[in-house]
Amino acid sequence: MLRHSRLIKPLLALTLSLSAALVQAESFKVCWSIYVGWMPWGYGDEQKIVDKWAKKYGIEIDVVQINDYIESINQYTAGQFDGCVMTNMDALTIPAAGGVDTTALIVGDFSNGNDGVVLKGANKTLKDIKGQSVNLVELSVSHYLLARALESVGLKEADVKVVNTSDADMVAVYGTKDVTAVTTWNPLLSEILSQPNSTKVFDSSQIPGEIMDLMVVNSATLKKNPALGKALVGAWYEIMGIMSGSDKAATTAKTAMAVASGTDLAGYEAQLASTKMFYKPTDALALVNSDELLKTMQKVAEFSFDHGLLGDGAPDAEYIGVQGPKGVYGNTNNIKLRFDTTYMQLAADNKL
Repeated sequence: MLRHSRLIKPLLALTLSLSAALVQAESFKVCWSIYVGWMPWGYGDEQKIVDKWAKKYGIEIDVVQINDYIESINQYTAGQFDGCVMTNMDALTIPAAGGVDTTALIVGDFSNGNDGVVLKGANKTLKDIKGQSVNLVELSVSHYLLARALESVGLKEADVKVVNTSDADMVAVYGTKDVTAVTTWNPLLSEILSQPNSTKVFDSSQIPGEIMDLMVVNSATLKKNPALGKALVGAWYEIMGIMSGSDKAATTAKTAMAVASGTDLAGYEAQLASTKMFYKPTDALALVNSDELLKTMQKVAEFSFDHGLLGDGAPDAEYIGVQGPKGVYGNTNNIKLRFDTTYMQLAADNKL
């Protein structure tokens, strides 16, 4: 009897092990594109940090880099990815406006000077922009920044002429004689400012917290699979812990991110200097839990509605509901963008 039971135990363990192997872990896909605040996802993928956290929660996560930012958002909106990085404005105007209920899982940073308005000429001021053509990616956060800049000096969009220009062409276009004003983001902004006779007359540090960089996920997918939220958030703050240090590991990580984004460590550090990174979950929670969040989203929604970005059927800026910890801005019956602190709070409480 004893021999029999000793034999059964290994056989039982083997059977269970084989059964577990046959049950394939649920797999998810998230996408990211090149930007200072999103480079950590590429590093986390390369260093298997995302894999480690996915394994911890019994799932698989495929982290995919997509070269074209807007295309990555379109693919997420079309359901080809479970999550994607994007700004708060793009999260509202593309997936949410397209009817895809989306949750901002991680607020990674906000632009704190990474986006700027540049005029040709020395010692220019923002008021000098009146009457000029301004090259920018139309209907992007650059367009939003310009609108907010004009507002700050009592001007309106009607006081300038917006010229739609792709980010790929921006630096070359700036070098031409006819172009006198641009609004763009880093690393293009730095490249343009390095050209002589250029003045930055406004940047995103003057509207802190309004251009946020997020990792968003499909709300229904997250609700059904909280493991996805836990794994992504766990991986993110592990990477944040590494890169925010002052040791060799931090330098190695940031150097890898720099090279992957086409610059060197000094260049990447310069971009980080104009980015308010939330290295700790408590930093991000402070913004998301503040009264400012919904006020910011109201500004973004009003700009988006004025430019037809909330869809043809949108009767007003409140057409889409945006939910945060302090309540809802907009239509409570049409909530399509949610700022959920659940998972960042778990990270803050060391419960992941």
